[in-house]
Amino acid sequence: MRLLLLWLINTAAILALPHLLESVRVDSLSSAFMAALVLGLVNTVIRPIVILLTLPVTFLSLGLFIFIINGLMFWVVADLVTGFQVASFGSAVLAAFVYSVLSWLMSAILIRK
Repeated sequence: MRLLLLWLINTAAILALPHLLESVRVDSLSSAFMAALVLGLVNTVIRPIVILLTLPVTFLSLGLFIFIINGLMFWVVADLVTGFQVASFGSAVLAAFVYSVLSWLMSAILIRK
């Protein structure tokens, strides 16, 4: 049940992005659901491998390279999911940051431990 709630929260965060950033477009509710699902899978499977491979750069940048990795993952998902577009890589980095903040806030409010 908790996993379903997190998926809904992430979908709501994706649906909020076009209202906050002009460079993000979500065509439909099903596109948002699919983007949230694929983003969750990409962040679970691919992101840890990329973080491990770029650990020296992340260390030298004092962790700021994580923003670039998050933007890359967001951009990959936008490329994979039809109906979910991000204008550029820079927009993907900003959108990934806003998405993270939104989903964190909604999770903090809606999920009580």
